[in-house]
Formats: sequence, C-alpha cells, structure tokens
Amino acid sequence: MMHAETTSGQNIPRTMHPDTAPRPPKSLLRPVGRAIGDYTMIRPNDRILLGISGGKDSLSLLHILRHLQRHAPIRFELGAITIDPLVEGFDPSPLQDYLAGLGVPYHFVREPIMERAQTHLRGDSYCSWCARMKRGSMYNAARAHGYNVLALGQHLDDLAESFLMSAFHGGRLQTMKAHYLNDAGDVRIIRPLVYVRERQLRAFSEAAGLPVIRDNCPACFRMPTQRQHMKELLTGEESHNKTLFKALLSTLRPLMDEKSADELNKISEHAQRCKSTLG
Repeated sequence: MMHAETTSGQNIPRTMHPDTAPRPPKSLLRPVGRAIGDYTMIRPNDRILLGISGGKDSLSLLHILRHLQRHAPIRFELGAITIDPLVEGFDPSPLQDYLAGLGVPYHFVREPIMERAQTHLRGDSYCSWCARMKRGSMYNAARAHGYNVLALGQHLDDLAESFLMSAFHGGRLQTMKAHYLNDAGDVRIIRPLVYVRERQLRAFSEAAGLPVIRDNCPACFRMPTQRQHMKELLTGEESHNKTLFKALLSTLRPLMDEKSADELNKISEHAQRCKSTLG
C-alpha cells in the first residue's frame, strides 16, 4: 500500500514572474465579488487553501483569488493544494512549476485513492467516494499547514446539475452550499464561483492560456455519468430558454445558504416522517 506523499512547490524553480500572470476580466471579478460579499466568504486574516484539480475552473479561481489578494481591502493569505489520486493517465505534476512561478505556496499530495476504492468502495459511485476522500485529505493538509478556509471551484452550472440530481434521484431540495463549516468545526469551505457560468471560465482559461489538464479525472471521463446527463439536459433547455440560469439562481439561493438549507432539510425530513407514519 502506498502512503500519502506531500511536496511543496516552494523549492521548485520559478518559471513565471507573478506580475505577468493573466488578469481576470471584470465579468468574472464582479460575480465573484458579489458572492464573497453575500455569503461573507473571506474575512480579515483568513488563510485560504485552494483545491486545484488542474481543470479550468480551479485554475481560473486561482487567478481570481490572487487578483483579490492584491487589490481587495480585506487582507488574506492564499495557498493551493492538489490531491493526486494516482489514477492512470492523470499527471498533475506540471502544476508544481506553474504555482511556484506565481509565488503561491503549493502542496502536492499523492493518495492511492483508486487502489483503496477497490477494497473499500461499497454501494457508492467512484466519483462521489473519490470526492470525499480528496476532501478529507484537503482538510488534513489545511490543519497541518494552518489554513482555516478551503476554497473550491464549483460554479453555477455545477450547482444546477447537483440540484437536479438531488431532486430526480434523491427526492430532496439540495445543492452545494456557497459557504459552510465542516463537521469538525475547524475549516470553513467556500465556493466563490457560485454566481459564475462555466462558459465564462472556459473563455477566460482559453484566452489566458492557462495550463489546463484536460483529462483531470480519467476514471470519471471513461464512463457516462448522471452529472453529464444533467449537463446535457440543462444545455437543451437553455437553448429554448435563455434566462434559464437566471431563474435557477433565484431558485438555488436558499439552498446555497447554510442556515436556510438546514431549515429546508428539516422541513423535508419532517414531511417524509409524516408520510411514513400515515402509510
């Protein structure tokens, strides 16, 4: 069994001067700023650890947070982390030079998640199991290195897809939260891109020439997923309804707020209990 391995990007030769990094457009900075303000995501002297998969979303968020770090009135520190699940075909190691060039402290953790899935996975999809394992590793790294906030790169399209999956397959009104505290109560999780569309991130990553690792989760790309089906469903609906995501954002706002979502879950659970009691 392989063990977790952590490396720091600080000892890797720098290949880029931080001042030459691409500047995010206002079309991205404005919705991210609103989301951060609406959900009080960033507080003075926060130490934020950004989860980077190598995809366009997390790399775009990296540059947005770097810009805010330099220009926003709130002072905060920023580091980054990649969890390599040791899946064949996935090589995130080039990110180490890139992060070092930006001057961002970088933590690269190797965890044999695929290997462990073969013996520990029971009645769950690999994708959701892998996500939980990665999250646990990021929490551990945050604690070990003194970060109190974990930033993740999910965007509005991701939240809409999660909402449909929860409603269609779980019978629940639920989606990813914009800002919440983990179960242990020692790390806050924020999603600054919750008001941003995926196509905006794609456009920025292509224009800026970000070093996107296209197949950043080969195990997921090898098979169709429920999430991909929801993505296609939303794409088809949006072709007929151009204001679809504006309406969905209004629908999702209460579910994105931790307190409101908890209250809705309690109401839903109570309704389910009543239904079971009544037969």
